[in-house]
Amino acid sequence: MGVVDAIRGAFSFLSARSQTEERIAQYVIREHHRGRPLAEILNDHYVTNRMTPDQVKRLLDRPEVIHELGDDLITDARLGI
Repeated sequence: MGVVDAIRGAFSFLSARSQTEERIAQYVIREHHRGRPLAEILNDHYVTNRMTPDQVKRLLDRPEVIHELGDDLITDARLGI
């Protein structure tokens, strides 16, 4: 095992979190484009079983989510969390 592999293995938990957040961000955007309200999407078991409220807040700060959903909708969702 090389040094790079050892470092990558030691910090693998960081990439797992970002992959989960990435999948949830894609899910939220996709469901929103299908016409579902953001509050309903954020209350889905798929989201609530995989993310804490703090992680959801961080999700709503992601530039691609803000761009796709709009600033006003994100602000309203943050107030509801």
